[in-house]
Amino acid sequence: MTTSFRSEVFTYANSVVEWMAATDPIFATNAGVPGYDALLPNYSSDAQRRIGEERLNYLIAIDGLEPSDEIDRIARQVLLERLGATMALQSFDELARSISVINSPLGEVRQVFEMLPMTNAHDAEILAARLLSVRECFKSWRNSLRDVAVAGQLPAARHVQGIADQAATYGQGAFADLAKRAAASCFVDLGASGLLSAGEDADAACRELSEWFTAELLPRAGTKEACGSHRYQLWASYWTGATLDLDELYQWGYADLRRIRSRMLEIAAELTPTATSLVETAAFLDADPTRQIVSVNALLAKLKAFTAQAVLALDGVHFDIDPRVRFCDARIAPEGSAAAPYYIGPSEDLSRPGTTWFPTLGATTFSWWRHASTWYHEGVPGHHLQDATAILLGDRLSHFHRLAGWTSGYGEGWALYAERLMDELGFFTDLGDELGYLANQALRAARVVVDIGLHLELAAPDDLGVLGDLGDCGGTTWTPEMAIALLEEWTIQDHETSVSEVDRYLGMPAQAISYKVGERVWLAARAEAQERLGDAFSLKSFHAYALRLGPLGLDTFAEELRNWDGHP
Repeated sequence: MTTSFRSEVFTYANSVVEWMAATDPIFATNAGVPGYDALLPNYSSDAQRRIGEERLNYLIAIDGLEPSDEIDRIARQVLLERLGATMALQSFDELARSISVINSPLGEVRQVFEMLPMTNAHDAEILAARLLSVRECFKSWRNSLRDVAVAGQLPAARHVQGIADQAATYGQGAFADLAKRAAASCFVDLGASGLLSAGEDADAACRELSEWFTAELLPRAGTKEACGSHRYQLWASYWTGATLDLDELYQWGYADLRRIRSRMLEIAAELTPTATSLVETAAFLDADPTRQIVSVNALLAKLKAFTAQAVLALDGVHFDIDPRVRFCDARIAPEGSAAAPYYIGPSEDLSRPGTTWFPTLGATTFSWWRHASTWYHEGVPGHHLQDATAILLGDRLSHFHRLAGWTSGYGEGWALYAERLMDELGFFTDLGDELGYLANQALRAARVVVDIGLHLELAAPDDLGVLGDLGDCGGTTWTPEMAIALLEEWTIQDHETSVSEVDRYLGMPAQAISYKVGERVWLAARAEAQERLGDAFSLKSFHAYALRLGPLGLDTFAEELRNWDGHP
C-alpha cells in the first residue's frame, strides 16, 4: 500500500483528515484515527466559526493543486465537493439549526461510546476521561443553540421536544450502565477507576440538558415544519452530490411507488386471499410463528449468520470479497435510538469490524420477513462491502476519500441497489421475504414523495385517494399526519416506525430522498454500460470498478461510469 504522501494532493488530503480529527474527536473515533478517544467536540459558536474559516482555507488551497494523474484527479474532486457542500451548509447556519433525534450532538455523543474498546485498564481510563467531557461538550452545544434561538432559527417544537425526551432517557442511567459494563470488561474496579462517578456525571449532564431544552428552548421553538426550497436544495446537494430537478423527482417517486405497490398487492392476494389491505397481510405474516425470532440473543445470532451466508454465496461469483472484511458484526443500538437500523464502518486499521446496529425499541420478538432485505442493505452486499472495500484501497483512495468522502446518495444508493440486486439474483424465494423487500423499496419511494412534499409544501397527487381516517387526500397539501398514514398503509410500516420516519424527514431535509435518488443513478449507470459495452459487459466487473472508485457525489460518479471501459 502506498503512503498518504504519494502526491501533493494526497498529502493535503491527509492533513485535512488530521485537522478534522483534532476538531471533531467523534469523527476521529468513528474513523479509527488514534489519539482523540478521551475527548469530545467543542460545539460553541466561536469554535464552529473558526472551523468554518479553516475549512475555507483548505478549500482555497486544494483548488490550487494540480493533480498528477487520474487517481489524484478524483481525490481532488472528492475534497472539493465534500468540503464545499459542508461549507455551503455552514454559510447558511444549517449545521447548527438542523437538529433532531436522529441528527444531533446528543445522539452522536451517546453512540461514540459504543465504538470505544473495552479490554484493559488503559481503555477504562480513556473511557472515564471521555465521560467526564460530556458535561463541557453539552455546555458548548447550549452556547451554540442560544445563538440559534436568538436568530429565530430553532427547528420546530417536535424536534426540540424529541431531543429533550432523548436526553431524559439517557439521563436515567445510560452512561452509568455503560461505565459498569466497561469496568467488568476492562477488569477494573468500578469505583476506584472513576468510571462510576464519571458515568453518573454524564447522566446528570443529560438530565440537565433535557431540562434546559424543555425550559429554555421549547418555548422559543419554531412552528414551521417545512424548510422551503432554498434550504432544501442546499441539503439535497450535500446528501447527494448532485443537482436535482425536484419537480421531476417528485413525480418520478410517486410513479415508482405505485409500481412497487402494484406488485405488493399481487403478493398479498396470493398470501392472504381474503385480506382487504396490505396491513392485514403484514399482520398475518407477523403472527406466523415460523417467521419469528424470539429473544435478542437469537436475533443477533441470526443477523451475523445471515450476513455470513451472503458472503459465502456472493464471494467469487458476483464479488471478490477480501478475507480481512468477510466478517460483519451485529449489535443492539443504544437506548433512545431512532427506529431504523444502521451501519458503522470498520476502523481504518480493521481492529474494529464493520457493524450493523439493530434498534429493538424494547421488543423481544422479531418478524424476520421484515428484516431480510434490510440486512442485505446494511451488511453484504450493501454498506459493509462498500465501506470495507474503500477502507482497503489506500493505494487508490486518499485518506480523506476513505474516511470522510462518504456521500449519502452514493452510499445509500448502493445499499438500496444491493437489495434490488439480491432480488434479481433470486434470493427472495419466499413470498413473505419478497413482500418485505418490496415494502423497503416502497418506503424509499414514499420518502421521495413525502420528504419533498412536506418541505416544499406541495399538493399530494390527485389520485392518492383515502388515507386512514383522513379521507380523500388527493390534491391536499402534505401534512405529517398524511405522511404517517401513507407509510402505514402503502409501505406497511407500524405506527411507531412511521412516526419516527416522518420526524426524521422533517429534521433532516433531503437525506431521505438520497436512497432512491442514488439507486436510480446506480441502475442508470449499469444500464448505460450494458448498452454501450454489449457482450463485453460483466456485472462482476461493473461492481468491482464502481466500488473501487470509492464514495463520490452522484454527478461525478455518473460521469466516471460513462467513461468506464469494461475492465474491473
